[in-house]
Amino acid sequence: MYLEKLNPQQRMAVEHGTLIDGSHIAGPLLVIAGAGSGKTNTLAHRVAHLIVKGADPRRILLMTFSRRAAAEMARRVERICRNVLGANAGVMADALSWSGTFHGIGARLLRDYAEQIGLDPGFTIHDREDSADLMNLLRHDLGFSKTESRFPTKGTCLAIYSRAVNSETALDLVLRDVFPWCATWEKQLRELFASYVEAKQSQNVLDYDDLLLYWAQMVGEAMIAEDIGSRFDHVLVDEYQDTNRLQASILLALKPGGQGLTVVGDDAQSIYSFRAATVRNILDFPAAFSPAANIVTLDRNYRSTQPILAAANAVIDLASERFTKNLWTERQSSERPRLVTVRDEAEQARYITDMVLDNREEGLKLKQQAVLFRASHHSGPLEVELTRRNIPFVKFGGLKFLDSAHVKDMLAALRFAQNPRDRVAGFRLMQILPGVGPSTAQKTLDLMAEDASPITALGAMPAPPRSGEDWTMFVSMLQELKSGKAGWPAEIGLARQWYAPHLERLHEDATTRQADLLQLEQIASGYASRERFLTELTLDPPDATSDQAGVPLLDEDYLILSTIHSAKGQEWTRVFMLNVVDGCIPSDLAVGTTAEIEEERRLLYVAMTRARDGLDLVVPQRFFTYGQNSQGDRHVYASRSRFIPATLLQFFEACSWPQGKSEAAQAQARQVRIDVGARMRGMWR
Repeated sequence: MYLEKLNPQQRMAVEHGTLIDGSHIAGPLLVIAGAGSGKTNTLAHRVAHLIVKGADPRRILLMTFSRRAAAEMARRVERICRNVLGANAGVMADALSWSGTFHGIGARLLRDYAEQIGLDPGFTIHDREDSADLMNLLRHDLGFSKTESRFPTKGTCLAIYSRAVNSETALDLVLRDVFPWCATWEKQLRELFASYVEAKQSQNVLDYDDLLLYWAQMVGEAMIAEDIGSRFDHVLVDEYQDTNRLQASILLALKPGGQGLTVVGDDAQSIYSFRAATVRNILDFPAAFSPAANIVTLDRNYRSTQPILAAANAVIDLASERFTKNLWTERQSSERPRLVTVRDEAEQARYITDMVLDNREEGLKLKQQAVLFRASHHSGPLEVELTRRNIPFVKFGGLKFLDSAHVKDMLAALRFAQNPRDRVAGFRLMQILPGVGPSTAQKTLDLMAEDASPITALGAMPAPPRSGEDWTMFVSMLQELKSGKAGWPAEIGLARQWYAPHLERLHEDATTRQADLLQLEQIASGYASRERFLTELTLDPPDATSDQAGVPLLDEDYLILSTIHSAKGQEWTRVFMLNVVDGCIPSDLAVGTTAEIEEERRLLYVAMTRARDGLDLVVPQRFFTYGQNSQGDRHVYASRSRFIPATLLQFFEACSWPQGKSEAAQAQARQVRIDVGARMRGMWR
């Protein structure tokens, strides 16, 4: 029997409201599926069960959040059906043709109903880059790119438009709550967005957001909504906690009474508000379909050990609002999650590297271990340590720290000052400047190469015609670095100050990238000189890093580095989490409202529930900040994340690292003096 391996709660969700002939349509069902509770398996079994009991697969609408997830779901459905239907399982699974993402399903329906809503069915769809380029053309046409104070960039304009559309929120509120630095441009943004909509319509194109917006507008007409809704007996939605208001309004229009509607998700894993997703959709589902809504909770976890679940439950139990559930498992263990205190981020990097290697010696592959972090730049010091110790790794949720364009630009400035004959560094650096292209850069480098003092020669050259003051500042920066007067590591601060306006001009997410550059300064401060810093980053790169050998092959072993957002849905045998301190988790950029703080709590919960057997939360006691205040360099002391108050320490094994020699023993060792040179000479006499 294909349902025998399901636990009672899973089976309840699978069998909800169906009869043998499939003629009875179930009422609204909410499946609260805790982390590691077999959510995907349960949803696949429900779809298969509907088909086995006689439901027409052509009248089942299954929406997931990626095409890959939809394809995987279809494969599982076929495998499950094969137990009952045998050779016919493939035919029935193939008939499950209405499965895909919200956007994919929306595009199909818009073409079907194009004539009724005044749309040419031959419309094309712009991706994000196309949409941003169109937005940029309109910015220029309207004269907004030449304003005295800087008008929002094309990427920011598109993000504001997308947020307003997907969250069904008025523009003034979006600007106030999410983009306050753009609030003074409200009138111009309204004009821009109106022109953007008119341009898309005149060109017969839809953007990514239009696929939902047009669908929602279409089902706003009751007769069309009823017609579309009647095409599907069953509508099933995965990851419902990650839907936005627009998607929820579409579902409500298709199935206003909830008949045949099943949504699956976990409010405790709602972490995508930056994409306009709202946890309110899943929290308010019972009220939206009251009193018909049924709730089934999957709280048996098949992933983690009980001590890990106990700690995770304790963290999320402090949430201000949630569906009450406490995950449990039959996987017992005596090992509690570790709360590891280290001196600083450098010690944190060494601790994790040592532990990863120790685990590997005990037979645990690198791939079975993961390091998670709240923001991409948090992993900078660890990436340097892994590179130094030749440990291959793959990073998800952003480029490798040393591979990102803005970090490469900064390193190019330091390398070119160190060696003005480094054509690769010079070629990259010069093209950062406006008005300087490949041809100008090549000619300049050729002239520098002919002179015994390249930097002096550079200073004597006339500025390229369109580079203006930017060229003067560039030459001045190089001359100052080359002179060495500022000393190390102040030199990297000089380079960053020069680069700052170019960073703002070249990158939409300049604020985030600025944090990376501050991180680079912190790393640099641990080296004695510019030469030593550049050398250490260059020598002996690991064979499997992206800059040497591309993405590691499937049969290679490598450590996983990932942001928490990118880790959702994944699991590893052992998990390490960086920077479990206030300011990092919760992020100091996300503590403005209660809703933001609660989402940060859910992020920590998601990170903790990725671990199967071992979990280490690392707490650096201090962070080094370089040159960010009038007092110069200083250490900022951090406190443990507010999400792990003293009352929860009972769920963790608290320890500190390293556990080496006492300070007295270390001091005594440092007093020892030997003449190694004499010993070396003595080897040959």
